[in-house]
Amino acid sequence: MAAADRTTDVAAPGRVILLGPPGAGKGTQAARLAEYLDVPRISTGDMLREGIAEGTSVGNEAGPLMQQGHLVPDHVLITLIRERIGREDCARGFVLDGFPRTLPQAEGLARMDRGTGSGWTVFEIDVPRDELLRRLSGRRWCRKCQATYHTINNPPRREGVCDRDGAPLVQREDDKEEVVARRLREYDELTAPLINYYRARGDVHAVDGFRPVGEVFADLKSALEVRA
Repeated sequence: MAAADRTTDVAAPGRVILLGPPGAGKGTQAARLAEYLDVPRISTGDMLREGIAEGTSVGNEAGPLMQQGHLVPDHVLITLIRERIGREDCARGFVLDGFPRTLPQAEGLARMDRGTGSGWTVFEIDVPRDELLRRLSGRRWCRKCQATYHTINNPPRREGVCDRDGAPLVQREDDKEEVVARRLREYDELTAPLINYYRARGDVHAVDGFRPVGEVFADLKSALEVRA
């Protein structure tokens, strides 16, 4: 996206949280919003995968859990986010992708935020359950460069091979159908209550995610412009 496409009305974008079940398109929209607002996109999933690849202490703790499709403990993610948003490039704002996912994580984020006086914009992206299953079970991933594909929506030029580096594509354990079903149940139990947590503060914008990517992004952008 060219710099000229960014609105000049959003001078101080603040911080954005994207809520929604796995497969709702949070990562895609987070990347677009971050580029539009000219702020960092902070993805806990990407940070954890980098930690696993590099053999960091966080990566070593999170790796076995992620391989089995389990959630990473709250304290690990809170520590990860606290360090990341404290960096200089987050001074104007940032877009959170994949955090918070539980009520304790939201409360931990609120403690980090105390006294800053900077606002939040919270989006809830909603997608029907059968569409989520289709999206997630079709995802493929390059271990080498971290690129992601989809067997239907975004296939590689050569089946099973990454366009960037020719490495074989794999299906993550947490994208297999039985694991996906468990992740969606966990979302219902642990993450969905965050909607009420933020709604009680008047911060939630509901967005229909079962539409083309550009239409969803247009709604997110419009909400930010109105807020500004």
